[in-house]
Amino acid sequence: MLEPAAREAIDAHARFLLGWTDAINLTAIRAPADVARLHVLDSLSAVPHLVRRGLTRPLDLGSGGGFPGIPVAAALGSDRALLVDSVGKKIRFLRVVVEATGLGRRIAAEQARAEVLARDPRDREAWPVVTARAVTSLADLVEMGLPLAAPGGVLVAWKRGPVDEELEAAGRALRALRAGRVEVVPAGVPGFETHRLVIVPRGGPIDARFPRDSAERRHRPL
Repeated sequence: MLEPAAREAIDAHARFLLGWTDAINLTAIRAPADVARLHVLDSLSAVPHLVRRGLTRPLDLGSGGGFPGIPVAAALGSDRALLVDSVGKKIRFLRVVVEATGLGRRIAAEQARAEVLARDPRDREAWPVVTARAVTSLADLVEMGLPLAAPGGVLVAWKRGPVDEELEAAGRALRALRAGRVEVVPAGVPGFETHRLVIVPRGGPIDARFPRDSAERRHRPL
């Protein structure tokens, strides 16, 4: 069950999304009920798995309109969270949302790329939870996200449909980044039975050369 303050913040976030989306194209979904189901519930599907592990403080990669980062941080009661996107206008939107919903003291939004953050000692190995929804391939996410995850933390990727082929393609990245045993669980969103959460635990020490920049990953995939 969500705390009343968390529910209020999440509902306000959804309203802001709909109010801003015509101006900066945050989502193709326009109906409030669909936003609640397709964005909010889908985002919150990770929360029970994080609670079970005792994890808070998410860093959300490619946050865009704030999903899953804002609902996850609000639901977990995180005292610190970071929303990351490379597009400036989306970061401006996210900063307005977190201030207007009273989350500004706990959630920050930063225009950056994961590769840059992962070279910063303030962020590398600093975040118990790294999330990414509808962002690139699993192999790329493993290389970008796991160096940001704290020891004992996890990367959570939202995926659709069968993930066996994508997991196989990510095998070399999982080994190179010394990931723990991957868990794939249904998201459990009504009407979206094909949605999956891929939970990748941080494992052993990660070589300082990871993550490589996007050009190297593209031309020399693991």
